[in-house]
Amino acid sequence: MSGGGTDQTEPRGTLTVRISAMPADTNANGDIFGGWVLSRMDQAGGIAGVERARGRVVTISVDAMTFIRPVRVGDVLEVYTEIEKVGRTSMKIHIEAWARRYQTYVHEKVTDANFTFVAIDDDSRPRPIPPI
Repeated sequence: MSGGGTDQTEPRGTLTVRISAMPADTNANGDIFGGWVLSRMDQAGGIAGVERARGRVVTISVDAMTFIRPVRVGDVLEVYTEIEKVGRTSMKIHIEAWARRYQTYVHEKVTDANFTFVAIDDDSRPRPIPPI
């Protein structure tokens, strides 16, 4: 895991994406695919990256992810983002996924990771990220 740990009680960052986990997103065991969670995290990071870079960004890397708990059908997946570092053309964004459990509303951290995004121009070449 990248931060927080399993004893973390509050999400880190800003709520960026919130979506219900549906039956079509499950594996053979009835749990939501890890790839579905990863995709929502990438989506949230892209939203945060576009806002900070004021334009297109692309994902170039994701550090190691450990899934702490499964996501189940009916849970609401909440994805939080926090920009940790901004370089000339790239930025590192810490992203956490939390599940708000169906019916019980218990809030549990599912996973986290650091994603790196690069700002690109209309020709898909790296471009400088403007200052705040």
